[in-house]
Amino acid sequence: MHRPLKNRKFSQNKKVSVSVVIVTYNSLPEIGACLQALRAALHSFVSQVIVIDNNSDDGTAAYLAEQTGAFRSFFNDFTALLNNENVGFTRAVNQGLAICRNDYILLMNPDVVVQDDTIATLLLWLMRHTQVGVVAPQLCYEDGKVQPSCRRFPRKVDIFLELLPVRFSRFLHIKTWKMPEFDHAHTRQVDQPQGAFLLIRSPVLQRTGCWDERFFMFFSDVDWCRRVYEHGWHIWFVADTLAYHKKGASVYRARPAMLVSSHRSFIQYFTKYDRSLLQRIGTNFVYFILLVALFLRLLGHQLTTEQEI
Repeated sequence: MHRPLKNRKFSQNKKVSVSVVIVTYNSLPEIGACLQALRAALHSFVSQVIVIDNNSDDGTAAYLAEQTGAFRSFFNDFTALLNNENVGFTRAVNQGLAICRNDYILLMNPDVVVQDDTIATLLLWLMRHTQVGVVAPQLCYEDGKVQPSCRRFPRKVDIFLELLPVRFSRFLHIKTWKMPEFDHAHTRQVDQPQGAFLLIRSPVLQRTGCWDERFFMFFSDVDWCRRVYEHGWHIWFVADTLAYHKKGASVYRARPAMLVSSHRSFIQYFTKYDRSLLQRIGTNFVYFILLVALFLRLLGHQLTTEQEI
């Protein structure tokens, strides 16, 4: 039983320092609220905030440029990197990681709004548990409903289990990739929390290295979490604190392209860890299944869109 860590305070003289990396792409409706909430959550810490914009066309880059002065008054250090092309989520993350210089690093999406005590609670968890290298909070939808955010590392068999009714897996007590049995109401060790919010000890990043840029947007967080474990660290989901997440805000604005990207990255993930001919044959079979699934999802999206017009 772990004791709740809420309502604990840090003082400025502790000099705990946090670097935050946020990648934006057409995130104008969300980034202002995200940074405003960060201002309160980082009040007791030495803060470095780095926002990397991937050539948004909705005014996000202009907003960041115009508000840089104000944001520099919010945080000890604020940097806006404005890319002149969309270099991909993963490469943009690495741009931010390359200039982080603090004790802890927070990777978060622009559609996340933290509570005042979210970061403090997670930092205390890391300080108490020296083998834990990465922590993530409970994520909630804007209406307060708990958002499933943790998964196991995917296996090829999970692709086929996804085609079966959920009750079948539960009847056979099969532990599947998406962890449908986990209520996200309890603190526990997990394989992979959603990359929307990851608080990291800087030595973990020094050991694992940056994120793998072969993954344009999806599965780079899954791959990196796997490497965290390979280097002997643990990852925990901490239910004692929460953040609100407007899930997929920028993704849903370009859903067909994102569907293609996610399916491609799924195959790239399996291919990266294939070590034998049999494993490669299995990946090719999964590739065929995912192509069929992609076609059906794109068709469903098109039909839904036409109905809305």
